[in-house]
Amino acid sequence: MTIGVLSDTHLRTPEEAQSLADKLLRGPFAAVDAILHAGDIVIPGLEDCFVSLPFYAVRGNMDFALQELPISRIVAFAGTKIGLIHGWGAAANIESRVLSHFANDSVDAIVFGHSHKPLCRKADSVLLFNPGSATDRREAECHTVGLLTIDNGIYGEIIPID
Repeated sequence: MTIGVLSDTHLRTPEEAQSLADKLLRGPFAAVDAILHAGDIVIPGLEDCFVSLPFYAVRGNMDFALQELPISRIVAFAGTKIGLIHGWGAAANIESRVLSHFANDSVDAIVFGHSHKPLCRKADSVLLFNPGSATDRREAECHTVGLLTIDNGIYGEIIPID
């Protein structure tokens, strides 16, 4: 099973949302089974651009128009539990804050965003995964998204898209 992962898209118009989805579905998300978005979508409707795929999202600090989204959630795929949260505060300690948030939940991975910095590393037995941003790279080298593969464990890959 393969999951496409986004965060911090900061979309301004439905046209931008559709253009991003089309680009990803023709490229790195062409064979994904589901989409995870770790917040800061900004405008409603991105999930409609991925209409044929299960779409799970959480609310980021910029998602004022998406108050119905949860702050965090746990999604399960193929016997694997993934914590999904945007993150908050300074980038310096974000990993410890998201780990602490899910400390009692026995998750296999935590997907988060907020920093716009791609990350894929293990913290003990938990995969910490931040896909970076497909639209707002800030200090990152390039725009990125992520892929999670579940196959006798969970593995992450950061994908440059420009």
